Amino acid sequence: MNDVLVIGGGMAAFCAALAARRAGASVQLVDSAPRHLLGGNARHSRNLRLVHDAPSPLFPGRYTVEDCLMDLRQVSGGHMDEDLARLMAERSRELPQWLQAQGVRFEPITGGTLPWSRKTAFFLGGGRAMINALARTAEDLGVKILHDTKVLDVRLRTAPCHHLPACRDGESLTLSARTVVICSGGYQANPEALSRTWGEAAATFPVRGSPHVRGEILLSLLAQGAAPAGVPGACHLVAVNAQAPAADGGIVTRVDGMPWGLVVDRDGRRFQDEGAEITPRRYAFWGRRVARLPGARAHLILDATGLGRAPPSLYPPRQADTLEALARMLGLNPAILRETVDHYHAALRPDGPKGGHTEGLKPPKTRHALPLITPPFYAWTLAPGITFTCHGIRVDAQARIMMADGQPCDGLHGAGMIMAPTVLGTGYVAGAALTVGAVFGRIAGEEAAHRALTPHPEAEQCPK
Repeated sequence: MNDVLVIGGGMAAFCAALAARRAGASVQLVDSAPRHLLGGNARHSRNLRLVHDAPSPLFPGRYTVEDCLMDLRQVSGGHMDEDLARLMAERSRELPQWLQAQGVRFEPITGGTLPWSRKTAFFLGGGRAMINALARTAEDLGVKILHDTKVLDVRLRTAPCHHLPACRDGESLTLSARTVVICSGGYQANPEALSRTWGEAAATFPVRGSPHVRGEILLSLLAQGAAPAGVPGACHLVAVNAQAPAADGGIVTRVDGMPWGLVVDRDGRRFQDEGAEITPRRYAFWGRRVARLPGARAHLILDATGLGRAPPSLYPPRQADTLEALARMLGLNPAILRETVDHYHAALRPDGPKGGHTEGLKPPKTRHALPLITPPFYAWTLAPGITFTCHGIRVDAQARIMMADGQPCDGLHGAGMIMAPTVLGTGYVAGAALTVGAVFGRIAGEEAAHRALTPHPEAEQCPK
């Protein structure tokens, strides 16, 4: 019988395990992924959103609690819990020092390999190095880690101890603990669950992160009466290369450069103003648009000039000497693609060397409108890559899982993406998901350890 059982293998899970262990509890962490996939989506991360009131070696300027809350409100879709968002922002101040004490290293703003940010700090070596550091420290402190171990269900109840069915290497086992911290994420790798909102197209969404985040525990808790957060089926989608792996491709699968070309659907017709969104939100903007198309696929068409302006990609584009030849390579009707480009050219109005705009074209292209006339011609096929779902369970300030009747479930805590919609709603800003995981992972681990180590009359029922 352990004091604390942590379910998951990402940043939230390791922060919970470390916080509980440092509070004096015995801790077991179980992860459904194999050892080489340790870390979940956090393996693909780069940075952490952090409040700071003065410049430091990690940040220029200031990024206040109110700045952070304003950023979160703008993307939350009205589903943000103000109190918990403020708690996250305030406690994010502590994270650099705490994480560095666990072995995590950050890039300084001088001499770093990534551009500095006022709002986020970058991990030295990226998310994989961060997770490996947390795992090493956890093992050194005596946290027992089980890989390839899947918890099959968690009962939503307040109890002096919990006995959870699990399986490992095809064999059944029971995991017992006085308190449980659930950090097992959403259901982005579960097309059956996604199909309830997105239909059959959900099966074609590449999973940008771990293929092991299927959400069975989350869905079970919701069915049992856990208070929901976010919106069913809502998710963070990014336009990725359709040639990318079906899962675990990470950030390098993103496609960019839409303003420098034309984006067409499977019929070869434009459906969106390519210059409408050029801020960092453009990745999610295009992911959502492509997901709503028939077949959930689109094609970014560029000429040689446009390709030269687009960011480089790990995946080479398809290439042809003519638009018609490119259309045939993509399975498009060459005549329709030629018609689309000709109508676009007829509507072009120059604004200067960086491009122009269109007049009389539906949809318009409002900026960076350049002619597609310089061969060869190139294309990337776009797919909606899913990062995480924005549907989870609600927790309180102690990271206790809330029930639909408004009561907390003592002894069951949640942290990370399983509860992140409580704070993030249906949106996302860079680095915020990891901040939710780290802040609430620490809170959950500390609270779980406190409850496990506090004598309770009912605790005598639990085996030693």
